[in-house]
Amino acid sequence: MGILAGFMVPHPPMIVPQVGRGSEEQIRKTIAAYEQVAEDIAALRPETILISSPHAVMYSDYFHISPGKGARGSFSRFGARNVSFDETYDTELVHVLEILAGERDFPAGTLGEREKELDHGTMVPLYFIRQKYQDFRLVRIGLSGLALTEHYRLGQMIREAVQLTGRRAVYVASGDLSHKLQSYGPYGFAEEGPRYDERIMDVCGRAAFGELFDFDETFCEKAAECGHRSFVIMAGAFDRTEVEAKALSHEDVTGVGYGICEFFPKEEAPERDFLDQYLAKEAAKAAARKESEDPYVRLARASLESYIRDHRRIDVPADLPEEMLKKRAGVFVSIHEHQRLRGCIGTIAPVTGSIAEEILRNAISASTEDPRFEPIRKEELDFLEINVDVLGDPEPISGLEELDVKRYGVIVSRGRRRGLLLPDLDGVDTPEQQVAIARRKAGIDPDEDVDLERFEVVRHQ
Repeated sequence: MGILAGFMVPHPPMIVPQVGRGSEEQIRKTIAAYEQVAEDIAALRPETILISSPHAVMYSDYFHISPGKGARGSFSRFGARNVSFDETYDTELVHVLEILAGERDFPAGTLGEREKELDHGTMVPLYFIRQKYQDFRLVRIGLSGLALTEHYRLGQMIREAVQLTGRRAVYVASGDLSHKLQSYGPYGFAEEGPRYDERIMDVCGRAAFGELFDFDETFCEKAAECGHRSFVIMAGAFDRTEVEAKALSHEDVTGVGYGICEFFPKEEAPERDFLDQYLAKEAAKAAARKESEDPYVRLARASLESYIRDHRRIDVPADLPEEMLKKRAGVFVSIHEHQRLRGCIGTIAPVTGSIAEEILRNAISASTEDPRFEPIRKEELDFLEINVDVLGDPEPISGLEELDVKRYGVIVSRGRRRGLLLPDLDGVDTPEQQVAIARRKAGIDPDEDVDLERFEVVRHQ
């Protein structure tokens, strides 16, 4: 049959009366909207309900999907052990989804940690649904640290798997909005918080799913949202489909945003191929960037492209600026794709005979050896944004007051452990943050004494 409807819902445990013990009344509009969602799901009588949750098992580079035959859970950690669930998974649908992912070398499946119990991001929607409807099986989907494009692709595969199995299914995208809406809230206030909530309710209220890609990663982090990737998976499940959207409620009285929207698919709409449109736009931007790249970045790009395409290391070209051939310096190569860091590796001090050799070496390392990421694939090359930072000589400093996060990078040392952080990075706004991150990179505890050095860079892009 296909995806019959989609629902964007929050997951505050306190909305469950046995947990809230009266405090849930402050979000009465959200409760009423949730009850409406449950009634609408019951009217559709789905065989399978798919729920993506930010609190299911999450990996940086893999989507974890319902392993086993089912799972149990309760709100015992929230003081309501008597509110429990015993859910059966739709194993056939999961199996088909795994086959599709395997055929396309897509990082999704049931491998990894065996989930011992249901998470609250899954159980809160189930609490309301189970009040109105019982006859369904569950598929639970975890998010990942991958780009929004990959979350959208997963949604496309979910729809295909649903169609191949002939299921009547609905998709529930579980996720709170900003956690920084009120100064009295548990997470405080950030100006990005209300802006995120206003934007996401507008975008989802119009089913303008292509605009979900326009939310900058740093902006989302500062807003402290948790549901955006969940919403993007759901959007992918409605790719090339006209969608009737309705915003049911939005509340922020607890300092956390709770938004509920419903989405009902209509006729096919080839013009709503939002992922293809986004990738075409990003490829055009990348092509324009290539035209303006300086010799430092062009050399880094040539090095990593040759290695990734042909596994061949190129020689130092003879027509480079003299300083690249004669001078030695530490060099960091940073790679971004779709607004997300995709690799960053460098040298604090030079280990080769020239800046050019340093770039050649570190470009390959950043694209294939950064332990935080899978190696970059050929199909990603057209979307990469590359920066090359040439480091100046470090100088000792006595304290944080001598740092400026926009101008200086920092090196934190204790014995043989050293951590470095480059200057002018998104999301790093204070010297305290800068040093804390450098400590973590070096494995140095916050209470250990350290030596500090600062350095300037020349950034090429």
